[in-house]
Amino acid sequence: MRTAHWKGLARGLLALSCMAAFIAHAEPYLAVQQGLKCGVCHVNPTGGGLRTVFGDLFAQNNMPASKIDTGADNWVGQIGSFIRAGGDLRFDGEVRQAPHTSSVQQFSLEQARVYLDANVIPDRLLVYVDEQVAPGGALNREAYGVLWSAAHEWYLKAGQMYLPFGLRLQDQTAFILTTSGINMTTPDQGVEAGWLHGPWEAQFAVSNGTAGGSVTSAGKQFSGQLIYVEPRWRLGLAANSNDQSVGHKNALAVFGGLRTGPIAWLGQAELVDDQSIANNQGRMLATLVEANWLLARGNNLKLTDEFLNPNRQAGHGEQTRWSVLYELTPIQFLQVRAGFRYSDGIPQDNAEHGRLYFIELHGFF
Repeated sequence: MRTAHWKGLARGLLALSCMAAFIAHAEPYLAVQQGLKCGVCHVNPTGGGLRTVFGDLFAQNNMPASKIDTGADNWVGQIGSFIRAGGDLRFDGEVRQAPHTSSVQQFSLEQARVYLDANVIPDRLLVYVDEQVAPGGALNREAYGVLWSAAHEWYLKAGQMYLPFGLRLQDQTAFILTTSGINMTTPDQGVEAGWLHGPWEAQFAVSNGTAGGSVTSAGKQFSGQLIYVEPRWRLGLAANSNDQSVGHKNALAVFGGLRTGPIAWLGQAELVDDQSIANNQGRMLATLVEANWLLARGNNLKLTDEFLNPNRQAGHGEQTRWSVLYELTPIQFLQVRAGFRYSDGIPQDNAEHGRLYFIELHGFF
């Protein structure tokens, strides 16, 4: 128990050291790599979804290893004077292996999504929709309206949205996302206020706390974060409190990023207290450390270390995962990702000692 405690503490300190050295539904490492805020490349100030005109131009001219000359202007999703569109498609093949278990091989359409942004009053009032159209039937992820101030220093948002809380990673199975329950598969309905000034930005949201489901109690969910962004590093604090009839859930996180030469680092450490789990067994710790090494233009090597203690009260049952992923963006609008993940957990649980090999085709526009 004591050894496990120190392992968890060491990983937490490692995550924090990656964030604080020399003093981050979507890929935040690109923002760290370029020294930009997430809202520079995405319509949503907290990242993910439809890209801005700058984001479209960056994705076509800076990300790919080479650009095919189409003999036309760059795609910026413009439809008429007031509407912009975009989308993402992810298709993968994978092999899953676990001890004493037959391996599983499959192809799957992970997702196909369409984004639509209507600038009702240019640069001031917009209506935004993020719709997942496959697999299965249509599923709305985000649908909201945003009112911006004239100087774009504050905004008000209302509708269904991703909540502001820490790093918004592409991998929705990351421990730091599943532990808090706040990710790009659990948007909620509510209101959000944001403030952006110089290197600072802050968001605060009040929502139903049901991940878009039916409301069954008077309780509400409160989410907020404060971030300081410099060209080479960034550091943020996030908090979430969800008061529901099944039990109160609180989460605290510190997160950030650092650029050291060609490597962009991401880190997050979070504590969760889920009182819907009996006998104080919902006190969790999750950490993530990620390194993204830009080997050459269009070629990124991603290394990730994750740790989860699902019950700090008991002091056992810890899980670790290590991943290595190669991302190749050969031409504009196309990315190929190939990777391996090893999981290690409770000895008697074969499912927690798995290996995952996968290759993914990602198309975006």
